[in-house]
Amino acid sequence: MSDPRPALKLDQAVFARDDWSVTLDLELMPGEWLALIGPSGAGKSTLMDMVAGFLPLTSGSISIAEEDVSGKGPSERPLSIVFQDNNLFPHLTVFQNVALGIAPNRRVAPHERGRIENILDTVGLGGKGGRKPHELSGGERQRAALARAFLRRQPLLLLDEPFASLGPALRRDMMKTLRQLRSEFTETPLTILMVTHHPEDARSYADRVAFLDQGRIAHVGPVENMLGEAAPEDVRRYLGSQDHSRRLDAI
Repeated sequence: MSDPRPALKLDQAVFARDDWSVTLDLELMPGEWLALIGPSGAGKSTLMDMVAGFLPLTSGSISIAEEDVSGKGPSERPLSIVFQDNNLFPHLTVFQNVALGIAPNRRVAPHERGRIENILDTVGLGGKGGRKPHELSGGERQRAALARAFLRRQPLLLLDEPFASLGPALRRDMMKTLRQLRSEFTETPLTILMVTHHPEDARSYADRVAFLDQGRIAHVGPVENMLGEAAPEDVRRYLGSQDHSRRLDAI
């Protein structure tokens, strides 16, 4: 049996602006969960915007499920994305916001209403579909954004620190909800690319870790190699700075 083709491939993908650029080579296999770590300003969000289609490539290519999407806009790419800012529309109800995942024109077919109600139940928002975003807590708004992303049933999910503003307990709860949703994604293997500043999330959920620094992927490997005692020196320095920052935040 031949090896599966990459679910996501960045082949010398370059985005350049003024005197700053990122150059990226990366492959994710179908069903893989890769955590992207690195210092602030390293280019993590730029990478996500390149994959999502929000930033045009200067050169190189990006392929999703063997299709070159380099020249396609965000709505044409087979992916879903959840940002730290949940991007819910304040004038729409929770149900209507989530429904945008499958009905961008807000016209929900009768047979789809059950799917929406089911995923609201799964993320813990059952009975809250009629509320507006301002009537929800921060964690509940992120649950709604997560539900909308999964409702699209796309093979690639981008997570750009969606739970960064939540407290530790709530963030862990959200990660468990994410894992549950992933386990119910049975049509095709779900591939996840996740930006995080919390190494413990990578240890608990990711298959591999990539370390981005100064616009380049400096290291990529299994979680135990990247976050354990054998981690590269620059990764260890970064992890040490993260631990120091969290101790200061706790004071």
